[in-house]
Amino acid sequence: MASIHLNNVTKSYGNGAKALQVIHGVTASVADHEFIVIVGPSGCGKSTLLRMVAGLEDITGGEISIGNRVVNKLEPAERDIAMVFQNYALYPHMSVFDNMAYGLKIKKVPAEEIRQRVDKAAGILELGKFLDRKPRELSGGQRQRVAMGRAIVRQPQVFLFDEPLSNLDAKLRVQTRLEIQKLHRELGITSLFVTHDQVEAMTLAQRMIVMNAGRMEQFGTPEEVYNRPATTFVASFIGSPPMNLLKNAPNVDFGGRAGAVFGIRPEHLQIGPPESGGWAVQVETIEMLGAERLVYCRMGDEFLIVRTDESLSMAPELGTTIHVTPRADRLHWFDSETGKRC
Repeated sequence: MASIHLNNVTKSYGNGAKALQVIHGVTASVADHEFIVIVGPSGCGKSTLLRMVAGLEDITGGEISIGNRVVNKLEPAERDIAMVFQNYALYPHMSVFDNMAYGLKIKKVPAEEIRQRVDKAAGILELGKFLDRKPRELSGGQRQRVAMGRAIVRQPQVFLFDEPLSNLDAKLRVQTRLEIQKLHRELGITSLFVTHDQVEAMTLAQRMIVMNAGRMEQFGTPEEVYNRPATTFVASFIGSPPMNLLKNAPNVDFGGRAGAVFGIRPEHLQIGPPESGGWAVQVETIEMLGAERLVYCRMGDEFLIVRTDESLSMAPELGTTIHVTPRADRLHWFDSETGKRC
């Protein structure tokens, strides 16, 4: 096991004036045994950052350390890492056992040790009864577990996951997330996990790196990122539905914050009677989600979402005007030009 340190890491494609910079000075430290999720929209640079840690992409500037070694110039095989990809990359003609054991056979690990390592990994991942099967005889979730097992048997210092759940259906994604959590509890191996899915990020991460256009917008625990987003981008990306960001909020004291953007989470808007003094908003759409409803409203030129639960005695009706009040202890302020938290 090992820590990971990124020091002002940059990545550019091309040279000179025509060079395209895609990673802009990322600095972050991952502690030994920590599970870090790198999250962001498509094209934000999260997989590129992971591939630089793996040695699959050269870095343009800065320094990457794994343990006490600077690995900038080391080949992937010399970094003592194991990677799990979005596609399972299993050998179709080999059994599950042989797929998991292949890397160890190449390294000429003794046969008895290979058997012990594969049996242990299969036990952790509940693959014991599938060891003689071929990949075509397995479900998508089982194939992904085989790919994880192949990484486990190598006993690396670091696990790198590149969107490993993207090819699974919703139910299998939830199940495999739980298996990955269990795996980390049992093995404690330092892990970097890339995803564009904020639910995966929030449920798996001990800390998370939020990426946007090649820049690290925020690095913190899921609670920190959700409750105190560093920028309007983080506020709008983390959370489903996203935070309401308003430039004109009536009856709100902006406290002299000229040009500020006001933020409030949908669950922190409370529906009340007209005499409550709340904002008068018109209901445009309602999403029924079982135990809760999302009420989409318009207030002049502003658009906002209110989250309510089944305890609300009377559900709003389309086209009606309701009154909502933001919770005073849940307000957020951002600079309208930089987008940074005030």
